[in-house]
Amino acid sequence: MIPINSKLKNQIEFWQGIFSKPENNKMFFKEYYTQCVDIGFGALPIVVVVSIFLGAVSTVQTAYQLVSPFIPLSTISQIVRDSMILELSPTVVCLILAGIVGSKIASELGNMRFTEQIDALETMGINTKNFLILPKILSAITIIPLLIIISMFLGILGGRIVGHYTGLIEYQVYDVGLRFSFSPYNVFFALLKSYTFAFIISSVSAYQGYYTVGGALEIGRSSTKAVVYSSIYILAADYILATVLL
Repeated sequence: MIPINSKLKNQIEFWQGIFSKPENNKMFFKEYYTQCVDIGFGALPIVVVVSIFLGAVSTVQTAYQLVSPFIPLSTISQIVRDSMILELSPTVVCLILAGIVGSKIASELGNMRFTEQIDALETMGINTKNFLILPKILSAITIIPLLIIISMFLGILGGRIVGHYTGLIEYQVYDVGLRFSFSPYNVFFALLKSYTFAFIISSVSAYQGYYTVGGALEIGRSSTKAVVYSSIYILAADYILATVLL
């Protein structure tokens, strides 16, 4: 029999512990609700700002490149729409959320490990992986796709407003491009990406934070690893999903 190294064993125990049945449903859903509120209200301001500027910049740069008089101006809004839905909102925003949500999860669990709160809970017979980590994963899967939907809307709206006030494209022409050749499958694909990225951000960050060893310096390192690894996995998953589904 091939021996299993300790890291692989930790990962197997990690996932088995997470997806076991909650011991106290009331406490579990209370923690789930708390995490939803923390992730939602904590990340919403930066999502709003980034999304509006992504749409605005996409509009300006697209108009700058469409110099041919034979290309209708409504093409600008088509490109902005598809760019926001397919790539900018789900991927770029999730990379930003990896730094916000991921570092928060990793540092929170790392601090609990450092202050021996996790050890105390385990001494009381509580499954800390399920109690501390599963609510974070489920709340991320719930809230992050909602943030991505908000990002799509605000990005397209930001492009619409900037296009009008800079004189690049009027509202009526912009709206015609938005409706032209719209594919609902693009929205489905974007939501599938957002669910995948939300799981990556929460699970990778939770793993790094939960297995933090050492003091305050190691907590910072765990947060950094959580952001870096999450970003790499998001980009890899983005490529795989695009290759398979598009």
